[in-house]
Amino acid sequence: MSKPITARRLTAAVLSAGALAAILTVPASAAEHRPHRPDVQISDVQYDSPGRDDRSNRSLNREWVEITNNTRRAVNLDGWTLRDEDGRTYTFDDYRLRGRATVRIHTGQGRDTRTDLYQDRRHYVWDNHSDTATLRNDRGRFIDRESWGHDRNRGNRR
Repeated sequence: MSKPITARRLTAAVLSAGALAAILTVPASAAEHRPHRPDVQISDVQYDSPGRDDRSNRSLNREWVEITNNTRRAVNLDGWTLRDEDGRTYTFDDYRLRGRATVRIHTGQGRDTRTDLYQDRRHYVWDNHSDTATLRNDRGRFIDRESWGHDRNRGNRR
């Protein structure tokens, strides 16, 4: 065999191997750019309680925010806060959120359980048109935020 043919075959083999390696690494690099699901997050918000806004305890408790722990281990939420744009703040007190669990924080009054907590308020917290729910840990560090609506300069609050 002559040297030019061997060199061509070797070059072709190296290029083929390189192309194959590039194809195999694309899915791995694409997976690295998938959005990371936070360990603890605001998973849902019911800011406009169904029915009439009559400030009854039933109506207040139909307004809620859900917090989900996406990890397998329990997370101690003692001292964590959930706050709206106007500064109304709910502070978690002596509460552990189990792994792969969700807790619903209702606006009104009620008896706290493992799956439902109550802010014990007599007025609505979350604005029906636009607001932001912000979750911070016990050190004040940002954990998650959920916003809705567009008009941040409204004067019409409940």
